[in-house]
Amino acid sequence: MRAVLVAVASAPPKKFSGGGYLEAMHDEMVGWFEIRVDGPGRRHYRLFCRLDYDALEMTKPLLVVIDGRSKPFRTVLSESEYSQIRKLGDEYFANNPRHIT
Repeated sequence: MRAVLVAVASAPPKKFSGGGYLEAMHDEMVGWFEIRVDGPGRRHYRLFCRLDYDALEMTKPLLVVIDGRSKPFRTVLSESEYSQIRKLGDEYFANNPRHIT
């Protein structure tokens, strides 16, 4: 998963192409990106990311990992889980300079 994240972050914003590892999300998650990796035991691993163009003191846009989740094969996350992810994103963007770790 780290290799996919590095490849996505190294590409120009919104220009990564790589076999379904990065997907733009839709509906309530517009503006979000999902990094997808499948793991052992038929588990799906997901990183939920945003592009941050407005972080103070940064010269380039940031690919910000807001949250990560795993789920069983061929299942979906609940709306309450997506709501939690969006809330974390709102908390990140609420302050500038950003809290970056």
